[in-house]
Amino acid sequence: MKISFIGSGRVATHLAIALQQSGHQIQQIYSPNLTHAQQLAIQVHAGAVDQLQQLDHQIDLLIIAVKDQAIAQVVQQLPEHLSHILLLHTSGSTNLQVLQQQHERCGVLYPLQTFSFEKSVDWQQVPLLLETSQPQDLTLLQDLAQQLSSRVYVYSSAQRLSLHLAAVFACNFSNYCYDMAKQVVDDAAVDFSLLYPLILETAQKATEFNPKDVQTGPAVRQDQQILQMHQDILQHQQRADLAEIYQQLSHAIQQRHIEK
Repeated sequence: MKISFIGSGRVATHLAIALQQSGHQIQQIYSPNLTHAQQLAIQVHAGAVDQLQQLDHQIDLLIIAVKDQAIAQVVQQLPEHLSHILLLHTSGSTNLQVLQQQHERCGVLYPLQTFSFEKSVDWQQVPLLLETSQPQDLTLLQDLAQQLSSRVYVYSSAQRLSLHLAAVFACNFSNYCYDMAKQVVDDAAVDFSLLYPLILETAQKATEFNPKDVQTGPAVRQDQQILQMHQDILQHQQRADLAEIYQQLSHAIQQRHIEK
């Protein structure tokens, strides 16, 4: 397939490279910043453009991989010569109707994974969530997705949004907890890498058991002495921000595990 991208960020970069490695031709990369478009285009042997009117209509698929809040504006600005092309976005939180209101053939290819420029991902293990406006395009999109991943699912926009919300808890919030943990040990001149085995074991258990059933720590034990000791440390370090989060999370854990 001939595929072009609108966007040159993390998702666009990972997805364009994966599609090219699967045998597809990446035709063009669009970004309002031509330098950014060129940086990705070089990696996938594509053309780079900074005007939507410059996008070639002789393609099979156009993928919008931009920030969620920019998707609607991009769709509204698409030139008429692209109206026949299957148009996808890669967002977990954006309803298919955002595309459907402006474009007849449209769909979603949402990779449920966190992406960084610094680290590659194993696409075979990345869940790909699909949705299309037309049944015949779903078959095409499933065939494409199965070339990338062994985990391909069809979900509605509402279901995808729920998964996106869950992903924020499982990924974004947990990573911020790691950030807070690093701040605590940095203040005490302790090596953060000592926590690596604990972090990995916690994540592993969450994939093998119901997370509620393997909750540990002073909050679930109702150990008020330890909870207060930790609060005192944070107050002494003048980290009222961390103390507030610690208190709220501890209270939430306690409420979750109240025996009924």
